Amino acid sequence: MRAWAVTEHGKPLQEIELPTPEPQGDQVLLEVTHAGVCHSDLHIWEGVYDMGSRGELRMADRGMKLPLAMGHEIVGRVLKCGPGAVGHVQPGDHRVVFPWVGCGHCAACLDDEENMCANGRSLGVYQNGGYATHVLATHWKHLVAFDGIEPGLAATYACSGITVYSAINKVLPLPPSEPIVLVGAGGLGLNAVAVLKALGHARICVVDVAEEKLAAARAQGATDTVLASDEGTTKRILDACGGPVAAVIDLVNGTQTARFAFDALRKGGKLIQVGLFGGEMVVPLPLMPIKALTIQGSYVGSVKELRALVGIAQQGGLPAIPLSYEPFEHADAALNRLRAGHVTGRIILRAG
Repeated sequence: MRAWAVTEHGKPLQEIELPTPEPQGDQVLLEVTHAGVCHSDLHIWEGVYDMGSRGELRMADRGMKLPLAMGHEIVGRVLKCGPGAVGHVQPGDHRVVFPWVGCGHCAACLDDEENMCANGRSLGVYQNGGYATHVLATHWKHLVAFDGIEPGLAATYACSGITVYSAINKVLPLPPSEPIVLVGAGGLGLNAVAVLKALGHARICVVDVAEEKLAAARAQGATDTVLASDEGTTKRILDACGGPVAAVIDLVNGTQTARFAFDALRKGGKLIQVGLFGGEMVVPLPLMPIKALTIQGSYVGSVKELRALVGIAQQGGLPAIPLSYEPFEHADAALNRLRAGHVTGRIILRAG
């Protein structure tokens, strides 16, 4: 198979030939038709996470091996089934591929919560993913039908969609008129606006450093937007929302965003940290019990959440986010466009 792979961290992706895997057991081989270019791919490509005063967390130390075909927002066409997958899917089926797979044997995996497995083997991170002509799904249950949804949009649900859906589920239920603040108006932020609207939430405030991205958030359905800067962002959030807020979902999660997000919380408020921008957070400890605050991380989502989200989209309640398409041969250029902040919504790599 052909892959557009990381062969050296931080260097241009290379088009290489890799062995086409043969499905065994419950595995399924798919021909990749669409793959989203996610901000997480930048960290994987660079090979490190910024841990603030603790230095860097290197992906190699977590088990990543090169060369690697990244890509975890994958739609493909079934080509071959392992013996255990026969009868569950068949050649020609078009499916979204759930990428956040685990060991397959622990309690979390058996409960379809593989994103919480301590020994994760995620596609596009620890196994070859969607920046390739073929991908191997580790189990037929990871393949989700998406009839009636445009394939490029369906691909985004495997990461961007379920990541925000899972984070939103950690703050709901709230009254629909209660402001929920979203930090970041990229692919995650726009999908979060769409999911909140689909769930009937009426007050959505989006924060970003770029006015053009805030315009996209308003077009998506955000009721309030705040332009972030080095100073005064918390006050602008409070002014837009009418006071301290019940929930902030930080889709950037850097040192600066964590600070203004924390400062915007009301008593009993929740800060859900999603993004991987990096840095560290200093918290005034007495405020945690005095204000009964919650700071919680949220890591992608489960295959159960992917099925539920696709179901919401199939009912017509989930607005599409802006998509642009590129051939797989342009994967490196697409990645660099994202790195430069020149992407609204999502770039989708497409075969043919």
